[in-house]
Amino acid sequence: MVIKIYSTPNCAYCKMAKEFFTENNFQVEEFNVIENSKAREEMFEKSNQKGVPVIDIDGEIYVGFNRAALRKALKLE
Repeated sequence: MVIKIYSTPNCAYCKMAKEFFTENNFQVEEFNVIENSKAREEMFEKSNQKGVPVIDIDGEIYVGFNRAALRKALKLE
């Protein structure tokens, strides 16, 4: 399973999402969209969103931090 999170350093929801993945023992590839313009463009192409976090789980896109949706996507329920 490939999990990517597009985030910014000061985003509270990004921090909560990263903590969620850590607590559930998932490896995440993180992209800081402030520092990485290529990642920012990729995030926008995938989600049509400029807000963070944008989470890509095996090609399924989740915008924002929705614990229930992520638990379902990761088969934690």
